[in-house]
Amino acid sequence: MNRYVCTVCGYVHTGDSAPGQCPVCKAPASKFKPVAEVERDHKYAGTQTGRNLMDAFSGESQARNKYCFFAEAARNEGYEQIAALFEQTAMQERQHAKMWYAEFHGIGSTAENLVTAAEGEHMEWAGMYARMAREAREEGFHALAERFARVADVEQGHEERYLRLLENIRKNRVFSEESEETVWMCRQCGYLHTGPEAPERCPACGYAQSFFERKAENY
Repeated sequence: MNRYVCTVCGYVHTGDSAPGQCPVCKAPASKFKPVAEVERDHKYAGTQTGRNLMDAFSGESQARNKYCFFAEAARNEGYEQIAALFEQTAMQERQHAKMWYAEFHGIGSTAENLVTAAEGEHMEWAGMYARMAREAREEGFHALAERFARVADVEQGHEERYLRLLENIRKNRVFSEESEETVWMCRQCGYLHTGPEAPERCPACGYAQSFFERKAENY
């Protein structure tokens, strides 16, 4: 019997092969690696401490979102001070979540992060929401099943967007295009530049090339 670890949440499976899906975080089989292989480069793999780190990340992330929701409710009721304190606490919880995520996973380059993000979105629409929609229908919650299915469509779009952005990085197309007519807009001041590449620095406000994007209008 072999041992396989989920590289998303740290769950360890014992068997002849990796499971089709992680029973803890629902990650696909592709996210499993042999424990011996992962232990060579991940000190928390297969440990309770590793699982605790991801539990802490999950708890802090959920708390941060809840406090943002609570701040909005407090502001709607006229309690500005309470809203501000909810928001302050939410930012602190965000920092806690970042600490634990970075300790367990590390935070990679933008290209690496886009791969991770695309994999996560794929797992959500192809696995998690598909399963949730099916189970909701089986239990008679048809309206909720439809909402799960519609959000799955959104997550699929997110995956496709991340993959396009990754392709731009790999082909060095983030700030360049073949077309001489491409219009680039400075996100800081709105300056427009036409040409195959964004300028290295905005001639209007002086901000770096990283603040330029292709100008797109849908209105």
